[in-house]
Amino acid sequence: MKNLIYLFLVIAMMVVAAVVHAQPNMPRIGFLSASPEIDPAFLDGLRQLGYVDKRTILIEHRSANGKLDRLPELAHDLVNSKVDLIVTQGTPAAQAAKKATSTIPVVMATTGDVIRTGLVASLAAPGGNITGLSFLAPDIATKRLELFKEALPKIASIAMLINPDISTEMIGFKILKDDAPKFSVNVRMFELRNLEGLDEALTAARREHFQAAILPPNSSYIPERQYIVSIAAKHRTPLMYGWRDFPEAGGLMSYGVSLSDLFRRAATYVDKILKGTRPADLPIEQPIKFELIINLNTAKQLDLTISPNLLARADKVIR
Repeated sequence: MKNLIYLFLVIAMMVVAAVVHAQPNMPRIGFLSASPEIDPAFLDGLRQLGYVDKRTILIEHRSANGKLDRLPELAHDLVNSKVDLIVTQGTPAAQAAKKATSTIPVVMATTGDVIRTGLVASLAAPGGNITGLSFLAPDIATKRLELFKEALPKIASIAMLINPDISTEMIGFKILKDDAPKFSVNVRMFELRNLEGLDEALTAARREHFQAAILPPNSSYIPERQYIVSIAAKHRTPLMYGWRDFPEAGGLMSYGVSLSDLFRRAATYVDKILKGTRPADLPIEQPIKFELIINLNTAKQLDLTISPNLLARADKVIR
């Protein structure tokens, strides 16, 4: 019996040694985000291309857990660990990676306006070491406002919950500020530098008689969607979101790109770069799939009637 145990231990040690020995030869992928988890669609996209974590590649995830000011430090950590490639989720993560390295390839899985934020020179020819996908399609912010107004035709004032430290949120706010008169609404910014201030921001908006609010697409908010939805419900404030995760968690409605689609497409960039393509030669791609999600249960709780026409055009209606 002792001999069998000894033999088992020797075999186990040999297997571990073989794995440890093999790991340095595997491509090492850094993943930088504000979210605590890597989107399953990205991992699924890699798997379909033959890349499986700890078998054919090694993924090193650095999460800021919603604290955006930690992203630069985490980006430098990935650079210092000499990963072969960095994948970023969200504009702040992409900006942190850009500052941290000009040589390691960077794939932006979900990013806002890559031109106005200075991340790349152009969509067709990004140049440098950064490429990937942008979720900011032309007129998407305006379309979000248009659909919100169609759902709530009587609203005359909308609060924009903006973090002024995030450049893409400020860009979106300026676009809506200019377009708001077309929809006969007044749009005003209420600062939301962190989620601890959400209750206060909505209190201020209601106090000044703002009837609804828009929360810009910010991937760092997704893990806290249940909390955000609960605060909106507390204030009985209709909120329009940028990601489907929020109405699926009980929010009113969302309009935006399919994050799952972007993450799967990001995996193809990783594949091409690992096979030798330079990031500078891979054009930035924009969204091709958009989703309108409406939670009819939440609408009823807010005493709102959504038109049958809008419900018919929704990609998903939660009843």
